[in-house]
Amino acid sequence: MSLSSSSLGAGGTSTAQQALAIDARSLNALKARAGTDTPAAAREAAKQFESLFMREMIKSMREATMKSGLLDGASGNLATDMLDQQLSVQMAGQPGGLSEAIQRQLARQMGAAGGEGEDDGADVQLSVPSTLSLDLSALRRNSVAPTRPAATSTAAAPQGLDAFVQHHSASAQQVARESGIPAAFMLGQAGHETGWGRGEIRHKDGSPAYNLFGIKAGKGWTGKVAEITTTEYIDGEARKVTAKFRAYDSYEDSFRDYARLITQNPRYEKAREQVGSAVAYARELQQAGYATDPQYAQKLSRAIASAAQRAQGAVGSASTAAHQAADTVAAALTRAVQRLSDGQT
Repeated sequence: MSLSSSSLGAGGTSTAQQALAIDARSLNALKARAGTDTPAAAREAAKQFESLFMREMIKSMREATMKSGLLDGASGNLATDMLDQQLSVQMAGQPGGLSEAIQRQLARQMGAAGGEGEDDGADVQLSVPSTLSLDLSALRRNSVAPTRPAATSTAAAPQGLDAFVQHHSASAQQVARESGIPAAFMLGQAGHETGWGRGEIRHKDGSPAYNLFGIKAGKGWTGKVAEITTTEYIDGEARKVTAKFRAYDSYEDSFRDYARLITQNPRYEKAREQVGSAVAYARELQQAGYATDPQYAQKLSRAIASAAQRAQGAVGSASTAAHQAADTVAAALTRAVQRLSDGQT
């Protein structure tokens, strides 16, 4: 009974696959072929390794399950074994499965190419976005799927660029998916407005107002307010003034209110059209009157670029750690199957 109907590549035959399906000792031949033949051979070898592993796992599960006794006997055992064999084939080679990690391990051991692209299990190379034009689609593709721990949105925010970006990334990414404003843009602007957490707006008693974007409490604001002394540029001259700012119940509320301001206020319509470029987005915000600092656009675009680079570095670290973990499992699996093929226990 054949485990696979796919070919081994240019020189592969179904006979070789049938031998692999019923005899684990033929793994050595296919493994050696993967080092000298096409990348398709390496993929097929990895799939068959995973198939054998899945078959052993299914076998162990059956042995640990209480039997009814109705199908006990040579015929019943043969039918069960054939079924398990077919199940292991269907379960192997799925996207994101062990076969991709095994393929990378085989490529390293045999000196072969690990595949023909990202879809073949090759390591994904992540590039840092340009500081001049940050592509929105690239930022979204490279975003880590966020978790939303409730404590993160209300806990005291750490200070410093790296810690600030890491602390607020989950809230920023959640709001980014809802609003279409890139998370890096919001993180960069929040970092610039608060000095990366060092100059956060607070109430008179020292408690945080959770206002990350310096949004003032105008006549139409009915929520909580924090009154502080701030710097405003009047006729190009910096002056200290007392102003009322909006206050929230959490940092995520601050991100959401900022997104509503940008997406619903007509004065920021041109900024909404520039979410593909950090420089253009910052320029349009300044021209729309978001801040009075004449250098606001330049400072903001640099902050956005810094936030994007830190977020990109976090993605790269997570990807590297995941590949290392998968390769460790693949190496152990390769050794285990090799012992099986040699007749060891």
